[in-house]
Amino acid sequence: MEKNTRTIEEINEKIRKGDVQVLTAEEMKKLVEKSGVEVAYKEVDVVTTGTFGAMCSSGAVINLGHSDPPIKIQNAWINDVPVCHPGAAVDLYIGASQMSETRPFEYGGGHVIEDLISGKEVEVRATAYGTNCYPRTKLRTIITKDDLNQFYLLNFRNCYQRYVCATNSRDETIYTYMGKLLPRFGNATFSGAGALNPLMNDPDYETIGIGTRIFLGGVQGYVIGEGTQHDPKNLSGTLMVRGDCKKMNPKFIKGASFTKYGTTLYVGIGIPIPLLNIGLAKKTAIRDEDIHIPIVDYGVPVRNRPKLGTVSYKELKSGSVTINGKTVKVSPLSSLKAAAEIAETLKSWIQEGLFYLSAPVERLPTDTEYKPMKQSEEAILVKSVAHPAVTCNEEERIEAVAKRIINHSVNHVVVVDEFGKLKGIVTSWDITKAVAEGKEKLADIVTRKVITTRMDEPLEAASRKMAQHQISALPVIDHNRKVLGIITSEDIAKLLGRKQNG
Repeated sequence: MEKNTRTIEEINEKIRKGDVQVLTAEEMKKLVEKSGVEVAYKEVDVVTTGTFGAMCSSGAVINLGHSDPPIKIQNAWINDVPVCHPGAAVDLYIGASQMSETRPFEYGGGHVIEDLISGKEVEVRATAYGTNCYPRTKLRTIITKDDLNQFYLLNFRNCYQRYVCATNSRDETIYTYMGKLLPRFGNATFSGAGALNPLMNDPDYETIGIGTRIFLGGVQGYVIGEGTQHDPKNLSGTLMVRGDCKKMNPKFIKGASFTKYGTTLYVGIGIPIPLLNIGLAKKTAIRDEDIHIPIVDYGVPVRNRPKLGTVSYKELKSGSVTINGKTVKVSPLSSLKAAAEIAETLKSWIQEGLFYLSAPVERLPTDTEYKPMKQSEEAILVKSVAHPAVTCNEEERIEAVAKRIINHSVNHVVVVDEFGKLKGIVTSWDITKAVAEGKEKLADIVTRKVITTRMDEPLEAASRKMAQHQISALPVIDHNRKVLGIITSEDIAKLLGRKQNG
């Protein structure tokens, strides 16, 4: 009777003998589609996966060694990037998203890590308060990775199982960790490798746990636990990983910048899935069309952003998605080509006897759920100060609108169509100027490009918009651009005054 399970030890023995059968996740899916799960399980021992994308919750532990005289570092910078000092005298942690003080939004911790891995020199500066045993108060030196005692990648949230598709309903372009999002659903972006993603191929963490050996940045690394915000119940699991930066390949570790958002680190991760049972063979056969994610409106800057539908990774990889009946171009933030290369590289390592599998010493939790922050004070939203807008239609005469401004004692009138949807805005200054110039048609003076807000947008964000665009009011609209009200800088000032006096 043929054995229906196998062990990691048995697979490692096959690796030693050179007769292990390995397929990438892409190849496995094709085999299952062609021959079925039973045949695939019988023929294949290991399936390799891969992902390569921006993983902001990454960074590196660095030990500088002691200077002479010694210093107990209080503040430090590497290439002008502030470095966290969480440990003893010369232990540092540089976060990927920390930005340079001289070149913000262009260069950051992720770039420092890549530069060091590439063998480049970097400048270290440090200050201290001085003690009897650590008398030095200032330090400046040039180092490479070879000068460091330890240089380990220690990433506390990597390899999201899947991520959302992002778009933007606002009237202006926004800049986010999901990239540049054009106004009025002008584009969409997504992250992750879909069916090639490691955690989609072992969603129940049968083979991925503490101690699992993985491909990390071009070398062998390890899973050291579940990542922060690990949310397996909602197919949003994450990993905490560790690897030796001194041996890494900069091809698979890249510092990056997201325009007007900040810096990050692109990390390459590949995980072998040993087919210990037929159930795992079935799970590794998952296809892009089987993996669905929500389309999320990042134009609303709140935690629970509006969801506009769902989409599969197959649709995402096609280059376009449908949002509110409109075909929208979609682009990946992750490199699907690099993810496939990682899976292929890991496959060759195993076949050549350069990489052996390791069983987890402890399983990762499968029942945890991500919890939002507990807040003792809630943020003030636009709806707290919004009030009805004085409106008109663009067929009205300027004289009629001028009377409305006087009667309602307002400085802004919102122009709407017959359905109450936003068409533009006019101010008391626009009206005054038009009267002085003898104009009569409102359509000639309407401002068409209107900066807007939503009821559930934080008031702080709305205030920032006014300052950024040097305007004093924002119409409040819904997702269909129907005008719900208006807020003004005067409304915000009154609210802040009440809070300060209260």
